[in-house]
Amino acid sequence: MRMTNEAFAERLGISPRTITRWHATPELIHRTEVQQILDLAYEGAGEAVHRRFSLLIRPPTDHGQPQAQSLRVAIAVVVRGDDVLLVCRRGDGALRWQFPAGMVKPGAAAETVAVQETHGETGVHCTVREHLGERVHPVTGVVASYYLADHLAGEASNLDSLENVDVAWVPRTALTRFIPQDQIFPPILDALEAAA
Repeated sequence: MRMTNEAFAERLGISPRTITRWHATPELIHRTEVQQILDLAYEGAGEAVHRRFSLLIRPPTDHGQPQAQSLRVAIAVVVRGDDVLLVCRRGDGALRWQFPAGMVKPGAAAETVAVQETHGETGVHCTVREHLGERVHPVTGVVASYYLADHLAGEASNLDSLENVDVAWVPRTALTRFIPQDQIFPPILDALEAAA
């Protein structure tokens, strides 16, 4: 529609940050209600927009072969005193507590994504203390890079209500009441114990 992210977000009634995330992850499958909003916007667009859109949805090829990339996320384990920052995500009809996270575009630094996504989702400014490692996440199947981060400033609030239901500082000792211990990357537990 040749609109800025901000103008398109305003038209749809969502945050510009969400539009930016969509651009970063074009393979994203939207929830039903989000897809309905997008379908209505498309139906209301003119013929020229429909033609441009049809050109965009053709899969990229390299000598006739599609290019595959791993889906990567950067996860920030933000500590403030004895507390750790969590977000409560919507998804698949269930609510799930987890650490703030964001998709890593090809060429982007995962550490930077972890800090930016934390601020964008929660309003909390943080700085990375150390890289805790990587794994294939046992629930989502994506490649996850984990970063221990220190709170710098900002009160935690839910700035992305499309994806999250809530944001909370949780005592480190109560973490496994929110996230099952078998789903927590073991270096996170070691780092939180050492930081206490």
